[in-house]
Amino acid sequence: MTLMMMLDYVGVALFAATGALAASRKQLDLIGFLFFAAATGLGGGTLRDLVLGRTPVFWVLDPTYILVATMVGVIVFFTAHRIEWRYRLLIWLDAIGLAAYSVLGAAKGLDATGSATIAIVTGAMTATFGGILRDLLANEASVLLRPEIYITSALAGAAGYTAAYSLEFGLWTSSALGVCIAFALRGGAIHYGWTLPRYRPRPGRDAEEALRGKKRED
Repeated sequence: MTLMMMLDYVGVALFAATGALAASRKQLDLIGFLFFAAATGLGGGTLRDLVLGRTPVFWVLDPTYILVATMVGVIVFFTAHRIEWRYRLLIWLDAIGLAAYSVLGAAKGLDATGSATIAIVTGAMTATFGGILRDLLANEASVLLRPEIYITSALAGAAGYTAAYSLEFGLWTSSALGVCIAFALRGGAIHYGWTLPRYRPRPGRDAEEALRGKKRED
């Protein structure tokens, strides 16, 4: 098994676990667990492959990825009740999956296009879309709306890998650097509450109020 394949399976398994944990919080049945696990575990990589024009997408070419997500979903279905702080575990597993997938997505983007810019974008896309989709399906507040750093950590991990690999540091060293950067930033954000400067001026008007104001102007 190559390093990139290993990162791919790890990313799928970790994100699948977060999807299944979200299903446990909603007290869904086994099929719900499997659906959440598959959608979360495979979502980011699917979007990446579609954007890069790599079809059929990775899990169609290798159904092992579906089996990995399914196994994780089943395991979480029978064990989630033993975990007292499920959301905390979900967030930390998401952080590890984000770190792995930021590097994998960057590697696939760089391999497909040779562009460092595209590599960083596909790295961030691969690392974050599964979590966004999970929260959307679970009707929970999106990780994007949490105050601490999220997408930035994926961008930094992808950029770290891309820069190191372009400087010929080698695949393992570049991957380790990218994973460490992404996880350090996301882990620090979770533990210490690291944030980027936020927009501070007054917020926009409520949508209904804005529409009423527009009509008065007309």
